Amino acid sequence: MRVFLILALMLGMLFANEGGEVVHSVDLSSTWVGFLSLAIFVIAYYFIATEEKYHINKSKPALFAGTFLFMLIGLYYAMHGMDTNLLHEEVAHLILEIAEIFFFLFVAMTYIETLIERRVFEALKYKLVSKGYSYKKLFWLTGLLAFFISPIADNMTTALILSTVLLTIDKEKPAFLVPGAINIVVAANAGGAWSPFGDITTLMAWTANKGEFVDFLYLFVPSIVGWLVTAYLLSLSVPKGEPDFDASTEEKPKIKPGGEITIYLGVFTIACAVLGHQFFGLPATWGMMFGLSLLKLYSYTQKRKGTKGFDIYASMRLIENDTLLFFFGILAAVGALHFLGYLSYITKLYDVIGSTAGNVGVGFLSAIVDNVPVMSAILKADPNMGIDQWLLVTMTAGIGGSLISFGSAAGVGVMGRMRGIYTFASHIKLAWTVLAGYIVSLILWYVQFEVMGLY
Repeated sequence: MRVFLILALMLGMLFANEGGEVVHSVDLSSTWVGFLSLAIFVIAYYFIATEEKYHINKSKPALFAGTFLFMLIGLYYAMHGMDTNLLHEEVAHLILEIAEIFFFLFVAMTYIETLIERRVFEALKYKLVSKGYSYKKLFWLTGLLAFFISPIADNMTTALILSTVLLTIDKEKPAFLVPGAINIVVAANAGGAWSPFGDITTLMAWTANKGEFVDFLYLFVPSIVGWLVTAYLLSLSVPKGEPDFDASTEEKPKIKPGGEITIYLGVFTIACAVLGHQFFGLPATWGMMFGLSLLKLYSYTQKRKGTKGFDIYASMRLIENDTLLFFFGILAAVGALHFLGYLSYITKLYDVIGSTAGNVGVGFLSAIVDNVPVMSAILKADPNMGIDQWLLVTMTAGIGGSLISFGSAAGVGVMGRMRGIYTFASHIKLAWTVLAGYIVSLILWYVQFEVMGLY
């Protein structure tokens, strides 16, 4: 009934606007296309969140909403005689933004699938499990690695790698895998928050000159303590005992030829992405694609030598394409809402409740909408804030995305990697632990920045 009432309202507004003046305003949030688009987004978001209930892959409603909304906007422009060049420019700019993320993840996933095929993760699993580490020790070890690798390798790549390690340790124990996955996502996002290139949102703030390189390092204490609080609470649900392992029956896996070189190429690829952006102004995706070309050339040399090489295209076929399509769809859908004028209401919070409360609210909003477009809207609005507030919104946008499983790139990547295990529902059951850590991070930021002035 609610859906029918909404549709009735849309149709009423449609006929009420017929015969009126031509609309030239960019803000379409109060028109029929604005309300209808918002309703479609909410319905699509509902099916994304209830993926387990209806058994529909999250990429399907996301991709439908993202593409259909701009078709609706195009229809509205044509009906009212508006200049479609503005819409064309917006979509072209949006495609560029999506492509940077899309191909960045494409390369990262290709490397990971290649490392899996070369049995690198099997060897890593053997080293970890053969030492007799318990589930709790493995939980803490993967979390620590995620927190300290993500500032260098970015949170998405880090989360993908370490979630793969979790699966190689034990594929049949959700009681270990679910809190372990949440721990990795939170640690990767928290670790990326205090590095200018550890997360897309921090990278956006850094390139927009909202802080110098060293300024972001002051977020280290709030980030790590907040993650430690969440990790401790999550560890209480991790089962006791150790993964099944018998050194006498399990053969020590050997990394296939080229596996170690692939590791070095992966590290070099990430370095190219970071340094190319910092010193040459190139998009991070450009360095990643350069690294992919090196991996392709290396696979060719392996085959020429007659050794047991690897097929790079076989690795590409194993990529989680639904994850990539989900990113395309959700970013396109949010981009449509931004074009319609809805995201502009976010910045109006600052005029009503102040910078601190507004920036705290950004953390919760970024978990629902996605932190990248939210951060983009704030940067475009450019509210008058000091460095302390810009660092706060950088931290909240990054860490706040952990509150919901698909609120950040790291969470979406892990959902794709651990399909059927780490889901929206399984995350929500333990989301209170993430909220507790988020609140602690906010308190520490306030004490450090506003009370003690240590920044």
